[in-house]
Amino acid sequence: MSAVLFTDHPTRDGKRIVEICLNAEKSLNALTLEMIDLIQPKLDACKEDDSVVAILIDGAGEKALCAGGDVVSLYKSMAGGGDPDFPEQFFTREYQLDYTLHTYPKPIICWGSGIVMGGGMGLMSGCSHRVVTETTMMAMPEVTIGLYPDVGGTWFLNRTPGRTGLFLGLTGARMNAADALFLGMADRFLKAEQRGALLERLSHETWEGDLNAVVSRVMRDLEDDVWDERQQMESPVRTHFDLIQDITDQDTVEEIIETLLAVETDDKWVIKAQKAISHGSPLAVQMIYRQLQNTKHMSLKEVFESELVLSVQCCRHREFPEGVRALLVDKDGKPDWTFKTIHDVEAAFLDELFVSPWETNPLASM
Repeated sequence: MSAVLFTDHPTRDGKRIVEICLNAEKSLNALTLEMIDLIQPKLDACKEDDSVVAILIDGAGEKALCAGGDVVSLYKSMAGGGDPDFPEQFFTREYQLDYTLHTYPKPIICWGSGIVMGGGMGLMSGCSHRVVTETTMMAMPEVTIGLYPDVGGTWFLNRTPGRTGLFLGLTGARMNAADALFLGMADRFLKAEQRGALLERLSHETWEGDLNAVVSRVMRDLEDDVWDERQQMESPVRTHFDLIQDITDQDTVEEIIETLLAVETDDKWVIKAQKAISHGSPLAVQMIYRQLQNTKHMSLKEVFESELVLSVQCCRHREFPEGVRALLVDKDGKPDWTFKTIHDVEAAFLDELFVSPWETNPLASM
């Protein structure tokens, strides 16, 4: 069984829409290196093929587009049970794929229904037409495993309203469809049951002129049919926008965390954020804050280069594998973090993580 299914959907004017389906339903379509190595050449070929007018990316089953990257394989390589070069290969090729999506010359529709986390967020954020549904649950919860929001996370989190991206990166807070639309992380709301209608409508279009406009027109019409439901969805991020701004309006990340934890409330959404930051990696909190500051004015390519440095360095230290062990391997929920509090994080140790291990970044020629 192939890890990725490719399906051609012919259009009435003799063109093709190519569907790329992540086919690992049991693992919630977690993104593996095998998947990446299947998708990249397909996208490269479709780019040059005039018969291909659009791409659709989705995931097998109803539960998830993609629940994250294959961190268990990363863990095995970091724990000495696999290829020590695997982390560099995995992150290099994953970021190349994400960059391809961001810079693709043809419309790429992402059907972001169900769970979209980590590596799934990387795929979705690069697409030109990003769909969320009533079942969408998005998050970048890397703070819980001693990592930081990569896969372009430091690009799209820096481009959300106010300082919402900083808050979401530090807390790993979950987002629904309304949140994604408010934050600019999605473009359209459709019902999960409209997926078939979307493909049918796209197949019946005449693909001339601006291909992006063709996709937008179809999606606009379908979204109009469920506009009332879109309007009724509440966005917790939007509701808490002023509070998020107040909490993050501090001079240091330590002060941000102290301010968040000092909020006295019975608001479940805020309490979840407080719990996440209390149990997450103190080193990751410092990493996330610095990475978002460092990349604020970088180009997209520079962001991915900087992420590759930080991700590979994280694989050379114990924090990330320990976080994966506690949450996903042994599942004891008791990570032994290198630094017990955010104040304990050594500046020299943190600095090391941002130093490139190469003279020439593997993504330099991207």
